[in-house]
Amino acid sequence: MSYEAIALLMFLSMLLLLATGQRVFGVIGFVGSLFALLLWGRGGFEMPFNAAFTLVNWYALVTLPLFVYMGYMFANAGIAGDLYRMFHVWSGPVRGGLAIGTILLMVLISAINGLSVAGMAIGATIAIPQMLARGYDKVMITGVVQAGSSLGILIPPSVVMVLYGMIARQPVGNLWLAGVLPGLMLAAMFIVYIAFRCWRNPALGPALPPEERNLPLREKIALLRAGISPLAIFFVMMGSFFTGVTSLVESAALGALATTVDAIVKRKFTFEIFHRTLQSTLSITCMFMWVITAALCFSSVFDGLGAIRAIEKIFLSWGLEPWQVILMMQLSYLILGMFLDDTAMLVIVAPLYIPLVIKLGYDPIWYGVIYTITCQIAYMTPPFGYNLFLMRAMAPPEISLSDIYRSVWPFVLIMIAGMLAVTAFPQIALWLPQQVYSR
Repeated sequence: MSYEAIALLMFLSMLLLLATGQRVFGVIGFVGSLFALLLWGRGGFEMPFNAAFTLVNWYALVTLPLFVYMGYMFANAGIAGDLYRMFHVWSGPVRGGLAIGTILLMVLISAINGLSVAGMAIGATIAIPQMLARGYDKVMITGVVQAGSSLGILIPPSVVMVLYGMIARQPVGNLWLAGVLPGLMLAAMFIVYIAFRCWRNPALGPALPPEERNLPLREKIALLRAGISPLAIFFVMMGSFFTGVTSLVESAALGALATTVDAIVKRKFTFEIFHRTLQSTLSITCMFMWVITAALCFSSVFDGLGAIRAIEKIFLSWGLEPWQVILMMQLSYLILGMFLDDTAMLVIVAPLYIPLVIKLGYDPIWYGVIYTITCQIAYMTPPFGYNLFLMRAMAPPEISLSDIYRSVWPFVLIMIAGMLAVTAFPQIALWLPQQVYSR
């Protein structure tokens, strides 16, 4: 059997086992270890261990638990609830105002978290019950929370971009800056869509009744203070990193410390909250570590079979234009995203694609943004989008799986439009890093 056929069999075996509902890290690690043993005998047993040591040597991964901690402390200490109250009052008079406020809340959460999980948890437990109680359409608001939370992997500090930077050997600072404008662009597109839908059909998102929104101006201004500390944490953390005062890991530690201090100052810090936050952080971090370790084992075997050269040969032998090759890559990511989370996709496929991207003459920083937006789309695409099942687990009982599936399509189309815009106009992603680092 040729190496190309073995690589294809390996890949199909992984997809088949994933379809059985087994844990992602177990499937990927099992297939990688099994094929390593079959191909190279006892020596193949070293591959899983080498993958674990590779993971341990990735110093930048220390940022992962720190960013996850920030997001869960932000949610568990009730700081997110205060923020939502602020958006609730200030955007309430507008049709669909609470949904628009939810998108703005997700942007702020993304700016101090780096993952979509915390945004999803906050949206499902705080925003959705509030909007349902005020007569909002359950299908629309379910899509709002899923789309808004997906911004967490694009707006800095994005953990996905940290992993991409390590694999592609690109500066994380450039990647973070490259994600700012596309992330804000997508958030603005979501807001325009919500405002237009609710303007056309006020029943989807009615304005708040006067008795809830007519607060004294002094109280409204006092509510704005809820947004000061998250923004201050973001600018201290990112400012110290981009000015070179702190390293990537030090800035993450600074952000985690600042979030804890903020909870203490606001008298929302308790031992129970601290314990729950640490448990959630450990759970999410271990999940990431297991998936990355398994995926490193899988990709090392895959690469040993010459899969990188085979993929280059396949794409180039079709006689496609470079932009067509990029679109084919993104299509494959969309398909994989129905079965894998973004970390598994990144560690398995990115090492195969990034050398080809560079060979075709494209900027790997720009491609990192395109990849991340594609992950957002894949996360929300039925039948097996990762965010769909997270929402099903967290949503109130009155929201069915059918509602969740129907809710995402308008936002998926918006994201595809945003991805095509960044693909056609790379300066949307590259302008900010060029401006900052040219100085």
